[in-house]
Amino acid sequence: MNLLIIGPQGSGKGTQAVKIAEKYGLLNLSMGELLRGEAKKDTALGKKIKDILAKGNLVPNDITNELLLKNIKSAKKGVILDGYPRNLEQADWLEKNARIDKAILLKLEDAASVKRISGRRMCRKCGFIFHVEFIKPKKKDVCDKCGGELYQRDDDKPAAVKERLNIFHHQTEPVIQFYKKKGILAEINGDQSVEKVFEDVVKVLGE
Repeated sequence: MNLLIIGPQGSGKGTQAVKIAEKYGLLNLSMGELLRGEAKKDTALGKKIKDILAKGNLVPNDITNELLLKNIKSAKKGVILDGYPRNLEQADWLEKNARIDKAILLKLEDAASVKRISGRRMCRKCGFIFHVEFIKPKKKDVCDKCGGELYQRDDDKPAAVKERLNIFHHQTEPVIQFYKKKGILAEINGDQSVEKVFEDVVKVLGE
């Protein structure tokens, strides 16, 4: 079974991808993690990706496609893709190279997305993530785990989140329509608890 999960920033798709992979024995492939992992390797491809990421540029489709195909082939029971495809060109390539059984869309309004992301606070020392509303630290701006200072990342600030949402709507909305036309898109309300969202996912996929 090959699945993909789609959703705007803050929809919880990374969390759900982990839970889905565990339940169904799938390989969880996060494109962001794949790229960062490859960039750490002392290979020609790794060095190329590292250079692109360092400049803040998007990694070209031919590189993401090559990396994805290599990892899909290593999966025994199937995969769940998180963060891919991001555009129609990638969706067309995927259609030719791997069968997708179901695309799961976690729906979340922009206002809720901004609230979720802009409320995040990260520890400078250990990297643990808190939230000003949902996961409050015991002491304001201090990490419960290690006592480090909590801060807001630049890309978690409202203006940056809105810009990322604009990119999502522009590039990824056509991908959503692509899978909707194929009849394999399952739409789930992402503005619920992690447990309720997962319950709805299981209903769609079956036990």
